[in-house]
Amino acid sequence: MIKIALLGAAGQIGTPLSLLCKASDLFDEISLYDVVHVPGIATDLNHIDTRARVSGHLPEDSGLKKALSGADFVVVTAGIARKPGMTRDDLFRVKIRPPPNSRSATNAGIIRDIFTEIAATCPQAMCCVVTNPVNSTLPVATEVLKKAGVFSPTHIFGVTTLDVVRASTFAAHALGDNVDPKDFKIPVIGGHSGATILPLYSQAQPPVDLDDETLATVINRVQFGGDEIVKSKQGAGSATTCMAYAGFRFVKALLAGKRGESITEEAFVYLPGIPGGKDIAADLGVDYFAVKIQLGKAGATKALPIGKISEHETKLLEVALKDLKANIATGLSFMA
Repeated sequence: MIKIALLGAAGQIGTPLSLLCKASDLFDEISLYDVVHVPGIATDLNHIDTRARVSGHLPEDSGLKKALSGADFVVVTAGIARKPGMTRDDLFRVKIRPPPNSRSATNAGIIRDIFTEIAATCPQAMCCVVTNPVNSTLPVATEVLKKAGVFSPTHIFGVTTLDVVRASTFAAHALGDNVDPKDFKIPVIGGHSGATILPLYSQAQPPVDLDDETLATVINRVQFGGDEIVKSKQGAGSATTCMAYAGFRFVKALLAGKRGESITEEAFVYLPGIPGGKDIAADLGVDYFAVKIQLGKAGATKALPIGKISEHETKLLEVALKDLKANIATGLSFMA
């Protein structure tokens, strides 16, 4: 029996993600949690002819606890999305109307409150943080779990899969018609906002044959592709369906690892707590960083070295680390 809890399931990421999970037939139970609408979404999904039973929970009557009870996987998309002129970092302290029975009015507070309940209800679940800014919200989540004495660094991930998806997609777009993005494997390291995102085209398999100017444009598009969507939606939201797709891809990778398959995906993690990660953290000077992670039955089984990168990527890495250190400090100071 496999249960997944989707928190923020009435949002523009959570709803398509819940559909992908239900349609996949990979789960026995799917629990949805949000401040509105999820009982109706659950009823709707239960009309689909796959085996998972879907339940919807609201904040009243200990709804979050009920949603999390017995969960093997938790995906957190709760919070607010970007609007034109906002960066992901702006979301950390933007005030919103607090949900009923919650003291949270920011994405930072929402993550704190959710992980307080995770620590009490399902501390061994594998947790995926999608709520932006991931560079700051993952440190908030880990500090909550640390303070509760249940922190398992191999079980918690900041989801950066969308950056990987964009890296192959935008390279294929630049290469011309009839090029399949799935033919390319391009590592993306760093963080999950702007210049902290570093696609390593020097390690692309197969090689991406683009001139320097075009490649620079592609890299910039990977880093700031979210802005493209925010502008296009004219204030109606940010990356939602593509983020749901990327989040589901990462969840499938976790499931494959749990089944004993050998699989690798990038993720933003607490490096010192993962085999192979301590040396990477010492070399970079940051504890949180996105690298290739081997996944297995126990979650993250190994953080893989960055490997050789180009001179231009080395310069981009310096910029990424500077911004990332500030983002991480923001999350840690919130919890302090």
